[in-house]
Amino acid sequence: MHFAGWMLCALLTLVAPFAHAGTLVIESWRVDDKALWEKVLIPAFQRSHPGIDVKFAPTAPTDYDGRLAARLADGSAGDLVACRPFDASLSLYAQGHLERLDGKPGMQYFEPGAMVAWQTAGGKEAFCMPVASVIHGFMYNKAIFRKYDLQAPRTVEEFFRVLDVLKKNGVAPLALGMADGWEASQLVFTNIGPNFWRGEAGQKALADGRARLTDPPFVDALRFGARMGAYLPAGAATQTYGQSQAMFATGRAAIYPAGSWDIARFSSAPGLELGVFAAPVKKRGDACFISDHMDLGLGVNRASKNKQDAFKFLAWVGSQEFADIYSNRLTGFFTLSNHLIAMRDPVAKQMVEWRNSCASTVRLNAQVLHRGQPSMESVLWRVNADVLKGTLAPEPAAARLQRDFDRWYKPPQP
Repeated sequence: MHFAGWMLCALLTLVAPFAHAGTLVIESWRVDDKALWEKVLIPAFQRSHPGIDVKFAPTAPTDYDGRLAARLADGSAGDLVACRPFDASLSLYAQGHLERLDGKPGMQYFEPGAMVAWQTAGGKEAFCMPVASVIHGFMYNKAIFRKYDLQAPRTVEEFFRVLDVLKKNGVAPLALGMADGWEASQLVFTNIGPNFWRGEAGQKALADGRARLTDPPFVDALRFGARMGAYLPAGAATQTYGQSQAMFATGRAAIYPAGSWDIARFSSAPGLELGVFAAPVKKRGDACFISDHMDLGLGVNRASKNKQDAFKFLAWVGSQEFADIYSNRLTGFFTLSNHLIAMRDPVAKQMVEWRNSCASTVRLNAQVLHRGQPSMESVLWRVNADVLKGTLAPEPAAARLQRDFDRWYKPPQP
């Protein structure tokens, strides 16, 4: 080999470790976050990692699972994969599509409790990095509360006294409809329920077969929903989620059973002075529990041809910088890392601080309890809607839930 050829080979050898295998592609269902990723998050990453190109390529939420599975199967999926909590991502890992992440840079910033939605049984293997959760509670119109000298309720009876005052004064107490199906379950039952069944302890008791959905804590949660039904707006059965949002945003209702993802929408609503309170406990002094639902993780496609850069990006997602940007720019989506984040939005700050005084739990059916048919998710939607409408009493509602659960679920034997 002549000298020039030798020099070229030597230069290529020196450059090769620093070369990049092409654009990193991030798969996600969060279409609404595209501008945040393209204009804020990716540029922030590239400031400390120049030369690594990143593309955020979301798919509509309703199509994401199926299309991602197809792309993973035919080898066309992106390098990084947005992970839904629990079984959906566990299935991808079991099929060999996701890298094991234990010990990878960035994973050290997540406590064991933040990891459970993206680990195998017993926490043996992690397959996605936790990114964010959403928290449930109740939003309220501060101006309406001041007008009637009302305080944010802390107990169940205080909550219903507030609803009584509002109703007697001709104010719609609640902006809540049931047309979309999920509201009665996720905005009511699994929002207030943890204070009755004591969060993770109740979920685990069901999973272990030590509790049944006909037990008092679960029936009491249904009774709460039945009582709420008397304060719903006219036409609640056909009122959509969007109509409920508009009703609250324009001051036509005083209280909105909510998820933290709605903070940004209502914080910018003209004339709305937004307040928030946690799901009420049975009596003052009781331990409190909040639905702090793990929403999003991020994994590495095992078939990625750009794995080195993918792990660099994942390490950055575990950083303080990412947690700060994500939690403050995507208001209402809270980092699951142990970094201390100064929340700038006052309502978001109040909600995330509930973690300091209340125990967090995921939605009742999120883990294990929804795997069969009929799924607990679909049954909870129907049953809770009927309870709110007043067409099904709490006790038979609980019996129906347990009957459908018994059709497929067999608790593990000791």
